[in-house]
Amino acid sequence: MRLALLTLLLTSSVAFASQQDDLDKLRARITALQKDFDKANESKTEVADDLRESERAISDGNRALERLAQQQRTARADLASLQQQERTLRGDLREQQVLLGRLLYRQYLEGGDRDRLKLLLNDVDANQLARDLQYYRYIARSRADTMKSIRGNLDKLRTVVAEVRAKSEEIAALQAEERNGLQKLEREKRARQQTLNKIATQLKQQRREISRLQRNENQLSQLVTKLAQVLPNVEGKPFRALQGKLALPVKGKKTNQFGVRRAENNLPWTGWFLRAAANQAVKAVAGGRVVYADWLRGFGNLLIIDHGQGYMSLYGNNETLYKQVGDSVRAGDTISTVGNSGGNEDSGLYFELRFKGKPIDPAKWVRS
Repeated sequence: MRLALLTLLLTSSVAFASQQDDLDKLRARITALQKDFDKANESKTEVADDLRESERAISDGNRALERLAQQQRTARADLASLQQQERTLRGDLREQQVLLGRLLYRQYLEGGDRDRLKLLLNDVDANQLARDLQYYRYIARSRADTMKSIRGNLDKLRTVVAEVRAKSEEIAALQAEERNGLQKLEREKRARQQTLNKIATQLKQQRREISRLQRNENQLSQLVTKLAQVLPNVEGKPFRALQGKLALPVKGKKTNQFGVRRAENNLPWTGWFLRAAANQAVKAVAGGRVVYADWLRGFGNLLIIDHGQGYMSLYGNNETLYKQVGDSVRAGDTISTVGNSGGNEDSGLYFELRFKGKPIDPAKWVRS
């Protein structure tokens, strides 16, 4: 039995190490691909690229703040547990001190060691003597046990009090770090707004340029194609079985139809723009693995999930990307927040589904 358990544990450990190694290799391949892709598609003439660093920084800042908030929640839960331990220990000490006081008082009334000596010297019944001596031994043992328990609880209390103090200091440090993060985030947001104000006219002009939109679409298609070439198969429920059952990634108003040509430039829509309030949570439509989480011209802070069998879902114009490359997600997990990154005028989410690199109509997959 022990041998079988040991074999199972060793096998599980090796399997986990292998999975972690595969994940690290996947992240490295995607990171290298992303660097090459960014370098190949870099264009200093695109004014929207001026937004890249500030919008990346805003996403990173919000993600860091969320991580700090989670650490604070964990630390506060630990602190509450420690404080409860402290209250319990103090209550136990009070009870033990009362018990010790009663034992000492009873010993005082009985005369203690002097009475035991009298019993031995006096001519008393042997049975009665044995009972009386046993009684005194019981009181002495109870007193010793109580004092030992009190000393032990005092040691525990000192330890817990020190842990409470350390945990309180940890929370204070996290709060200070959070304040610094908020100040930095505000600076990044002001910088982004200044950039938007500076290039507002150029952005409006570029939104009408067919060539720019075609380049953005081609860039996205190239990215998806290159990602598909380095991705392993994702095991689990086939994505195609979810056709007609997907929930929208965010509660918002759909402003266009897939395949319909845009009024301003006559180019077809390859996805949906869902107008929604800023900072609203964006949910993964199905389980899979994040294969892209970065800024892309025309799509702002973009996140792509690989669902296996050639299917991917894309989420653009986010303010914050909470998930990173290599992260596994389940349907309904929060992956980002709504924004208007990429120079978008309206707050909302750009959503696409793709199969083998080609856009597919979300209307056939999202439940009505």
